Amino acid sequence: MTTNNKEVFERIYQQNQGMVLQMCLGFVKGDEDSANDLSQEVFISVWNNLHKFKGLSSYKTWIYRITVNTCLQFVKKENKKGEIRTQEFKEVVEETQDEASHKNPISDLYKAIGQLKKVDRLLIMMVLENEDNDTIAEIMGISAINVRVKIHRVKKRLEKILKNI
Repeated sequence: MTTNNKEVFERIYQQNQGMVLQMCLGFVKGDEDSANDLSQEVFISVWNNLHKFKGLSSYKTWIYRITVNTCLQFVKKENKKGEIRTQEFKEVVEETQDEASHKNPISDLYKAIGQLKKVDRLLIMMVLENEDNDTIAEIMGISAINVRVKIHRVKKRLEKILKNI
């Protein structure tokens, strides 16, 4: 890597670290350790592919896509590990999360987001990052009007989930 690429990477990292971590937290239902690991994987991928960036979108949009792909790969890997192990510890984990979550509304929010479909998680995490509908539409490959409709529906689902937490 050239010095210029190192500087670009450092700038990208500084500008997007928070957003990437936030997105990762949403995908792993608030598990900070997993989110930090995923965030690190995202930036390793950014570093390894920086020379491939063609400038057809902003760095932020490009990093969103890398983040989403990394998180989706993580979710797929976790699903392949088997639901048996997940089911065995589900009650213990839920009890622990319930005790902690009632002390922390942020934890409740991540728990609720974790119950959404993968695409809806992505959408709501971008909303939480204050992304505008046009940017979200570009990232997701849908129209801005469709984004507004989906956001409304996801918020309604989150309200229902949060009432039951």
